[in-house]
Amino acid sequence: MGAPLNPDQLRSLTPLNVLSEQQWRELRPQLVPQPLLAGQVLFACGDQQPSTYFLLAGELLLTAQDGQVQTLQAGTEVSCHPLSPSLPRMHEARALTDCSLLVLDTDQLDRLVTWQLAFQDLLLELGQSHGDLEWLERLLENPLFAKVPPTNVRSMLERLKPIQLAAGDQVLREGELGDCCYFLKQGRADVMRSEGSALQVLAELEGGACFGEEALLADKPRNATVTMLEDGVVMRLDRQDFFELLKAPVVAEVTLSEAQALLAEGAQWLDVRLQDEYERGHAQEALNMPLQLLRLKARLLDPARTYLCCCDSGKRSNSAVFLLTQLGYRAFALRGGLDALSADQREQLLCEQGAGYLVRSGGRVERSL
Repeated sequence: MGAPLNPDQLRSLTPLNVLSEQQWRELRPQLVPQPLLAGQVLFACGDQQPSTYFLLAGELLLTAQDGQVQTLQAGTEVSCHPLSPSLPRMHEARALTDCSLLVLDTDQLDRLVTWQLAFQDLLLELGQSHGDLEWLERLLENPLFAKVPPTNVRSMLERLKPIQLAAGDQVLREGELGDCCYFLKQGRADVMRSEGSALQVLAELEGGACFGEEALLADKPRNATVTMLEDGVVMRLDRQDFFELLKAPVVAEVTLSEAQALLAEGAQWLDVRLQDEYERGHAQEALNMPLQLLRLKARLLDPARTYLCCCDSGKRSNSAVFLLTQLGYRAFALRGGLDALSADQREQLLCEQGAGYLVRSGGRVERSL
């Protein structure tokens, strides 16, 4: 087992290249290359292990269900993408030489990618209406927001209530019942806990920090006291709003057969994956609008047309449908994403490769040259 991968190595891998350094730190325990000896099988056709594999060194032989073979060599453009990503696996992967692989939890990776792309879209929007964008960036990097569905973050920000405080004011007290949590917008604060007759300083909080959420999540009394060190502002989020916003909103979904019926009536595929992912295989005449750019590009869509959003797991397309619905479009997400399709269904759907299609004003579609 070697040393953890460095950022330069991670930036060459899709979709890891969209993650923030903080998200890489969250994945750090998994960012250690794993060995695979020559002759060993990494996975077989039909395997459903929810892991994402990247080839870092060596050569693999990929054998499809129909017997077609492909040699994959580390360092090539193809090796910068996950190996046989759909579940169940469409290939057997066997090491031709001693190999080194990166193995990640697929659900965690997909959650981080979806959040990061939605985060970028949100900052684009908020940058037009909020003066203190730096504070918002620090706030949204807080680990608490990783628990909030991206579609709910905007609502959470709207429900925050500002409270002016002076140096020495106690924001919350150890032992009290939790009825809210706070985000520090301006100033600094101390976190202290009782140790016998004395108080022990646990941490000093700065702008963007969240505190008080542990009592809500665990339904237990406050486990520390937070006191302002200087004049400042905190943003309060009430308990009821906190739990409501942790729930994922329901968006409209369709099965593949339902999507095909809508296509026959004039609907359009809208692929919200990254451009690199899209170019490796996409539906016929599918538009590519990556989630983080969707708000900017949505104005080009035809308000009278139905759009069928797709991605690998369904998480990004659910966020896209929520956004498009808010903007007044009729949209559906492919239920379970491309990963929920059988190997034959996926191969038939993702029948085109390359740059694909562009959308012009009014939803007019053109083939990219």
